[in-house]
Amino acid sequence: MDTGRRPLWQEEPATRPRMADPVRTAAVRAVIIVALTLIQAMVAFLCTLAGSWFAFPAVLSTVASTVVATWAVLDVWVTRQVWVQRNGVQSQPSSTARELRRERRRARRQRRRESREGPSRAPRTAA
Repeated sequence: MDTGRRPLWQEEPATRPRMADPVRTAAVRAVIIVALTLIQAMVAFLCTLAGSWFAFPAVLSTVASTVVATWAVLDVWVTRQVWVQRNGVQSQPSSTARELRRERRRARRQRRRESREGPSRAPRTAA
């Protein structure tokens, strides 16, 4: 029973493969740290404009948070490099490449069969 309505959204396959779990974990951690650092920087800036006593400690902690955020972003890059080195690039051959390999394999097997059957089929002479 078709009502003629279209669904609100349609599922589409992902264009890029999903990130590996350790890389995704490092990326989420980095995004949270960077977001908190930006909020902290904004608080330090506003406290500086207002002339608050909290401006100096806020600026110092923002500088420290910037170092930590840089470390977190570098951690994502290093984690990704390590994962790719350990697990390699996961690729699947295309169907044409697979078919060519099958044909070559069949030809090799056929040649082996023919070479094995050739001499054994010849009549044996009594010595």
